[in-house]
Amino acid sequence: MAVPVEEAIAALSTFSLEDEQAEVQGREFGFRLIAAQRIVPSYSDVSAYRLSLTEDTKALNQLNALIQEGKEMGSVLYTYRSCVKALPQLPDNMKQSQADLYLETYQVLDLEMSRLREIQRWQASAAAKLAADMQRFSRPERRINGPTVTHLWSMLKLLDTLVQLDHLKNAKASIPNDFSWYKRTFTQVSVQWHDTDTMREELDDLQIFLSTRWAILLNLHVEMFRVNNVEDILQVLIVFAVESLELDFALLFPERHILLRVLPILVVLATSSEKDSESLYKRVKINRLINIFKNDPVIPAFPDLHLSPVAIMKELSIYFQNEALTCYTYQRHYLIINHIGSIRAEHDDFAIRFSSSMNQLLLLKATDNPDIDWCKEVKGNIYDMVVEGFQLLSRWTARIWEQCAWKFSRPCKDIVPSETQEALASFSDYEKVVRYNYSAEERKALVELVGYIKSIGSLMQCNDTLVADALWETIHAEVQDFVQNTLATMLRTTFRKKKDLSRILSDMRTLSADWMANTSKSESGSLQQGGDESKGNFFYPRPVAPTAAQAHCLQFLIYEAVSGGNLRKPGGLFGNSGSEIPVNDLKQLETFFYKLRFFLHILDYSVTVATLTDLGFLWFREFYLESSRVIQFPIECSLPWMLVDYVLESQNAGILESVLMPFDIYNDSAQQALVLLKQRFLYDEIEAEVDHCFDIFVSKLCDSIFTYYKSWAASELLDTSFLFALDNGEKYSVEPMRFTALLKMTRVKLLGRMIDLRSLIADRMNKVFRDNIEFLFDRFESQDLCAIVELENLLDILKHAHGLLSRDLSIDSFSIMLNEMQENISLVSYCSRLASQIWSEMQNDFLPNFILCNTTQRFTRSSKVPLVPIQKPSVPSAKPNFYCGTKDLNAAHQSFARLHSGFFGMPHMFSIVRLLGSRSLPWLIRALLDHVSNKIAAVEPMITGLQEALPKSIGLLPFDGGVTGCMRLVKEQLSWGTKSQLKSEVLRGIKEIGSVLYWLGLLDIVLRETDTTHFMQTAPWLGLLPGADGQILHSQDGGESPIVNLFKSATSVIVSNPGCRNPTSFHILSKQAEAADLLYKANMNTGSVLEYALAFTSAALDKYCSKWSAVPKTGFIDITTSKDFYRIYSGLQIWYLEESVRVTPSSHEVLGDSIAWGGCTIIYLLGQQLHFELLDFSYQVLNVAEVESASISQAHKSPHFVQGWDGLLEVMKKARRLNNHVFSMLKARCPLEDKTACAIKQSGAPLHRVKFENTVSAFETLPQKEA
Repeated sequence: MAVPVEEAIAALSTFSLEDEQAEVQGREFGFRLIAAQRIVPSYSDVSAYRLSLTEDTKALNQLNALIQEGKEMGSVLYTYRSCVKALPQLPDNMKQSQADLYLETYQVLDLEMSRLREIQRWQASAAAKLAADMQRFSRPERRINGPTVTHLWSMLKLLDTLVQLDHLKNAKASIPNDFSWYKRTFTQVSVQWHDTDTMREELDDLQIFLSTRWAILLNLHVEMFRVNNVEDILQVLIVFAVESLELDFALLFPERHILLRVLPILVVLATSSEKDSESLYKRVKINRLINIFKNDPVIPAFPDLHLSPVAIMKELSIYFQNEALTCYTYQRHYLIINHIGSIRAEHDDFAIRFSSSMNQLLLLKATDNPDIDWCKEVKGNIYDMVVEGFQLLSRWTARIWEQCAWKFSRPCKDIVPSETQEALASFSDYEKVVRYNYSAEERKALVELVGYIKSIGSLMQCNDTLVADALWETIHAEVQDFVQNTLATMLRTTFRKKKDLSRILSDMRTLSADWMANTSKSESGSLQQGGDESKGNFFYPRPVAPTAAQAHCLQFLIYEAVSGGNLRKPGGLFGNSGSEIPVNDLKQLETFFYKLRFFLHILDYSVTVATLTDLGFLWFREFYLESSRVIQFPIECSLPWMLVDYVLESQNAGILESVLMPFDIYNDSAQQALVLLKQRFLYDEIEAEVDHCFDIFVSKLCDSIFTYYKSWAASELLDTSFLFALDNGEKYSVEPMRFTALLKMTRVKLLGRMIDLRSLIADRMNKVFRDNIEFLFDRFESQDLCAIVELENLLDILKHAHGLLSRDLSIDSFSIMLNEMQENISLVSYCSRLASQIWSEMQNDFLPNFILCNTTQRFTRSSKVPLVPIQKPSVPSAKPNFYCGTKDLNAAHQSFARLHSGFFGMPHMFSIVRLLGSRSLPWLIRALLDHVSNKIAAVEPMITGLQEALPKSIGLLPFDGGVTGCMRLVKEQLSWGTKSQLKSEVLRGIKEIGSVLYWLGLLDIVLRETDTTHFMQTAPWLGLLPGADGQILHSQDGGESPIVNLFKSATSVIVSNPGCRNPTSFHILSKQAEAADLLYKANMNTGSVLEYALAFTSAALDKYCSKWSAVPKTGFIDITTSKDFYRIYSGLQIWYLEESVRVTPSSHEVLGDSIAWGGCTIIYLLGQQLHFELLDFSYQVLNVAEVESASISQAHKSPHFVQGWDGLLEVMKKARRLNNHVFSMLKARCPLEDKTACAIKQSGAPLHRVKFENTVSAFETLPQKEA
């Protein structure tokens, strides 16, 4: 069924084409091939107004055509680059081909010289035509009307074109160089030619033209004074220029710069004699000229060339007062930094008022039958705002032009190289005027101003279609009110009896009155009423603006009415001396006269905005390329890139969003290169620089973004108590930066291309995060296992930074990136990179070199140097943002990391559990248990060797010999003196077994805490309750869990609703809740890692049980002939206890408490605990010591006993206490009554073991005597 058109349109109107992209770049005016300049009108309709301006119009069109040609000549001259540099040099073996080389060189240079000859011919023609045009208005009889104001402007523009050409010719040193080569080659190749006299004459003329300074102006001076009486028109032009400069509000900056450039030339031409000078100074006071020259000592001529009026006057003028030409340096006037405060206020105020005016205009358009007065007020306000906007843009862009000209005229003299200690002479001229000539504050001010110009230009351009009708109606109303009401009043009063003036005013009304818009009378009726009419005509404003020809004619008529066509009229254009017009009427005529000039700018709205916001001149450097003799400057010397780089390096949040504004300079310069200069090679150079700069920009921007979010995350993760205790804690806070707008940029306009900046940043961020994870793993791999806490902290910071950035930018999941870097993507991969590294560290460094302190539950590195040096990669270096962002935050977090760097304990175990997770942890547990099994197998032959070295019979230690006798007897019985290396190896093996088991005990504690937390989070949803005996109970016997009930009830309610279109998805959701319930319940009954490890160890010992735990032949305990493991360990224990007292470093510093955990665990699992506690050598010595100390009175106690054996007895007591602690733990966690093997589920969690009551050992029930 077809949808009605109205409904389709209504539906389409609901769609928004706007996106979230902020306007942080200037509006694109279109990368077009048509120049962004006004189309010069031909004034072909002027003849229809019968004002006798036909000859003036014809001359005007001729001047405009010359101006266009002159601009093209200027483009050729400005972009001229030396051909001599590209000429090949012939090697010695090709000297015979020199004639051919000269011919080829001549042909190449002849093309370039032909352009210079064309410029020479054109300037001669233009000077002659301009002089002739001026002389027509200087004849005494003056039979033609004019010159019109438009004609005056055309004369000034053509003169400006000639001045610029002459200045370029003076500045371009490559042109005379190429010409000298051209002349030399011509001499060589013209030997065989006939009739070369004409060509030689042309060459001589061209040589004179190129080598003579100001040749064009000198030629113009000659042409002007072939006939006398040009002084009048020159003085008129000077008066017009001076008045226009003094009334600055009526000018845009290109016109103002034209007047500033031509004024000193006009003065030179008008003061060619002392008499002419006196005549000029009668009409224009010399102080007015001097003030203009002093206020603008430097004038922009080309992007990298400037003019100095003072220098021109001193060089060319003979009769101007030299003492008045003292050059004042108005640095404060030229530098933007001194005006940026007021500019900022102007920008903010205008943006608010313009937006308010636009809102009023939109409200007006949405209102039916609005009030006429309100309509006129709103549209008039729009017109005023547009005029103000044009004036602001003109003033701001002029400041940039003038500051650049000032900088080019004042190169930096005191360069301080930042990195390389280069000599001042090694810097190019362009570096001195650009790279090192802008301070940081000046760059900031320039960035701000560029942003203001582009933002206001964008604001005005995007509303061009909205304001068009309002502007045209307002202009129409202004013109009609003037010609229908103001002039009518003048005709009835002031000019009633002045026929000549009345005729001019009547011509103005006839020329531009729109009687069709009237609602009262016709023209004849209103004129007939004359003085009886008390009110002006009422008319409806129409969007019908005057044409350029009408404005041209109206200005001419006002000029004629005021001056009477007298070029020698004193006082200036609107001066009142000798005028018959009253002051008030003269003021009204003057106001409307200058409004007419501005009407043309407003009617050509888009072109005016494009012209006033064109900052492409900031890139061009043709003059300095030539003077520096380089092909192109590095991007560090490019002003647009300097601004971008400053924004990125300064980290100033206030201007960060303007970082893309300088790239509009490249857009503008590329537009100028193609359209105005028409040089493809310039565009290619700009494009190459933009590509390079944008790559660097994206890289630096991503680095700044990453640093900011990393610092933000590190700051938030700092311990608040640490910050509270600091006096300067604010240095760890991070200032907010406005990256959000840049992260939403999907359409960056660059040389006609649309670049998705958001996508580029996302790609680079994904790579940077992966590189950072890779760096953190590399850093961890170069350290020991204690650095695991620091690794987790840095990964937490990185993860938090990822989360903060993900709010504004779509990037890959952090878990995916982490798994990629851990090489843990495969579904069948359970060994991550981190797990492998932890196992490698434990195997190679931790287990051999770390010792256990059972009291603190910490492993510390042994003070004894390891036997084999550990080969580790060097610690990688990286920028601060790969750690915590900034140096201060790095130092703060590093201080926390150092707290855990000297030991391994519970914090490290928590980090391992969190980092490895349930996927890689089982692999690590199995690797450790395999290591235990391998160690047991490794020490087995060594223990066998020790068993063989034992005597056949070892009896109990006698009490009558005391401690000394016991120790002597032990040494005699344990004849292991030649097996010290073997004993050390066995002890190290047992120590490593104990370290692994204790390490797994710590892991068991952490996992139980983690499981408890997990249970507390999931139990309410699964309907589980903890029972009185620690068992898990179901809150609903036989029923379903709360989460299943919730989803089933929600599904039934939704499916029963008739509006539900897809019930299947809700049924699937309910089934998924049931699956989740089963999965989580299956993981509730987790077992103990330590119990599993002990069971595994017990199983590993089973194969050595026959060797280490022989069954007594008699069925009773074998006291004298037993060589079981407990007997070996007992001998080893008393040996290393004695060594720990006697030798430095002590054995305890090498073995720690792990030896007790390893030895006692093996003894317990072999069922030898009771034997060990009864027959251990050190235990027997302690018993003897107790009996001996009780039998000998305190007074007769042997000093030898106190001093000789006190230390040994103390360490024996500590060893017994530690052994008792280990046996108690083992009996609690692995009762020998049940030898059922444990298993590990697929999830990696050990199965739950049955809990047994502890059984008390026989040794603990023995009577203990008090010391």
